Amino acid sequence: MSLAVENSPVEPLALVVGAGQCVPVVQGGQVRYVNLDYAASAPALDSVVAQVNQTLPLYASVHRGAGYASLACTAAYEQARAEVAAFLGARPDDVVVFTRNTTDALNMLASAVPGPVIHLDTEHHANLLPWQGRGGRVVTAQATLAGTMAAIEAELARSPAALLTVTGASNVTGECLPLAELAALAHARGARLAVDGAQLVPHRAVDMAATGIDYLALSGHKLYAPFGIGVLAGPRDWLDAAPPHLAGGGAVRAVTPQTVSWADSPARHEGGTPNLLGAVALAAACRELAPLLPGPVTAHEQELTRRLRSGLAELGGTRHALWPDAGESVGIVSFTLPGVEPGLLAAYLSAEHGIGVRDGRFCAHPLFARLGVTSAVRASVGLGSRSEDIDRLLGALEEFLVTGPRWHYAGPDGGWSPFPDTRVLTTQL
Repeated sequence: MSLAVENSPVEPLALVVGAGQCVPVVQGGQVRYVNLDYAASAPALDSVVAQVNQTLPLYASVHRGAGYASLACTAAYEQARAEVAAFLGARPDDVVVFTRNTTDALNMLASAVPGPVIHLDTEHHANLLPWQGRGGRVVTAQATLAGTMAAIEAELARSPAALLTVTGASNVTGECLPLAELAALAHARGARLAVDGAQLVPHRAVDMAATGIDYLALSGHKLYAPFGIGVLAGPRDWLDAAPPHLAGGGAVRAVTPQTVSWADSPARHEGGTPNLLGAVALAAACRELAPLLPGPVTAHEQELTRRLRSGLAELGGTRHALWPDAGESVGIVSFTLPGVEPGLLAAYLSAEHGIGVRDGRFCAHPLFARLGVTSAVRASVGLGSRSEDIDRLLGALEEFLVTGPRWHYAGPDGGWSPFPDTRVLTTQL
């Protein structure tokens, strides 16, 4: 078997930290690391690290101190909040609350929703688990996107709900939902729309005001700013009426030994010392991404995913998707090869070829049940991806199918791994 790879080079859109990094392989020597796991955690942009380094010399308390460094850091923190709001197309009266990640943001929202919540059965756990035990009503995804939209509309009409919450882009299939249409359906029935934007925002321009999204959650580590930051953006009324997400200093107006008067959002939900470096890192990522979205990013991803899907088809692989009529998707491809255990394949790609992918169920167990598979391999691309990365992956997959792995692998009880593993994992990062 020989793959016919078209000569259509795609170069990176932006410089990421670690580009060109070499890693050891079990048979000896080193190869350039191919990162095809952007959907899990994206590397930092060089510009993001530069912004963090520029901030560090003046690092000080935020909202607390009278010294110059504290004043400068407070200004930088609030400027970052404004830049993130602008990047997301938030409305003037929306509030941007900094959180730890998307899961944290959606759990915060769950504590604030004043009524029933509707969601699909195929959600990522971050947009599924917070609603369990809180009156969440589950809509079963249908065999087509059109059928799924009809099922959502029927559930909205069946009984009043406060919130419809969906994943903007699937972390398993890459498929996107029509958010403007969903917002219109929700608003027509007096509900609000919340979007898990963890996978959507790094790949597509999002305009909350134009689309009608009420609440949007995202993670900095998906958005090339892996400094422990997340965001929940949306109307302040529910958030101002909710209990503080983390009771502590900075979240209050006044305290006595017996009573407390809580501040309004965003301070109400940002108790403790804020993540200044995370905030300025996220704002820097937004500045670099803004001119790249949607055009250049979309074209970049489409070429790489087209190349990957074509190669997988030639190898007899199965690409997993929910809806044949889904018109939009981001650069995420989950697949299986006939008769090959995904965990073994992922271990082989790493150990023998220096290629990083993910295997498993990707925190989306109900979705995998709907797909009818127990696990898969996921390849995901980003701003630092290039056509050579896809060619390396396809070549390694072809080698596995033709000759099998060159090394011995142990598993699956403790997870698949090469045996023996001759690679030395660095202990100093």
